[in-house]
Amino acid sequence: KNIFPKRLSRLSILPATTKSNNLIMKFTTALALIVVASTEAFTVPQQSGSTSALAAIPERAQLGNRIISSNSPPPEYSSAPPPVRSTIAKSPDVTVQGGSLKTWAFSSPAVERVQVVLKTEGRPLDADVELWAGPDNTPHKMRVYVENGATRPFNAVMETPRGPNTVSVRNIGQLEFPMEAVIEAVSAAGPLGDMSRMDQGPMTIQGGALRTYPFDPQVDSVQILLRTDGRPLNARIELLQGPNNNKQVIELYTEDGLDRPFYAILETPGSGNVIRIVNTATVEFPLTCSAGAYKLGQKNSVEEMQPVISGFGSEGRGGGDRDVFRYGGGPN
Repeated sequence: KNIFPKRLSRLSILPATTKSNNLIMKFTTALALIVVASTEAFTVPQQSGSTSALAAIPERAQLGNRIISSNSPPPEYSSAPPPVRSTIAKSPDVTVQGGSLKTWAFSSPAVERVQVVLKTEGRPLDADVELWAGPDNTPHKMRVYVENGATRPFNAVMETPRGPNTVSVRNIGQLEFPMEAVIEAVSAAGPLGDMSRMDQGPMTIQGGALRTYPFDPQVDSVQILLRTDGRPLNARIELLQGPNNNKQVIELYTEDGLDRPFYAILETPGSGNVIRIVNTATVEFPLTCSAGAYKLGQKNSVEEMQPVISGFGSEGRGGGDRDVFRYGGGPN
């Protein structure tokens, strides 16, 4: 039995409970002070004069291989696509075997003009050149025949506005007649051709009519420009050397002769060269033609002025050893 009364036992317990509570409160306070002191020890002091959170961002950030300033917009929104350079490095020659097809795609809308160069090592050249702008849309196409692709390579410029565009070249010759093709983008900043040398034209050729342009033996190459007032353009361009002796024939179609004019440089080695332009459309579709000498040479002997037949006599006058002129870099 408990010898103490109930009231006395309760009074003796109260002091012990109060004492334990005081100890717990002191321990909790000391533990909190220790935690606060430890966190202050690991706090990085802020630099003077810089209170913004952006001060911790580095001044320049590296993204891949490009260094971008922190105060500049992202690279995809910084500027417009770079324009096409006026002088472009030479593209590699692509061999197109007889009966095969090659395509060149230009997906950038900045490419508004391409140059097409077709040549062989001395054999005949027969090809179809087309410009594809979207599915089942061929706004520009040509049929090209050259008697000797080394002496007279095909060199033309095609307009390619509102890309993407694709240029296709099909060698419709036999397997024994391969050819080399070069398709590259050129600058569209200036006009087509050297207008200061277009001494003949612009001349209107009505539908079904033809015009001829004879050139002196000193002319090594000729430039021609065909256009319309916005109507379709259908024409046949022939390079003659002698009576009805076609050295080069181009059958041309353009859906809009104002938006997509045709410009070409024809090699004319030897003497007796005549350019004949035939408007193969009806009378409702006239065209304008400008022609003139592009490059002049020096022919001092009678032998140098002889007509070039089957490639003979072309050494030093447009033969296979001479580099093909590329539009945009000036005459050789």
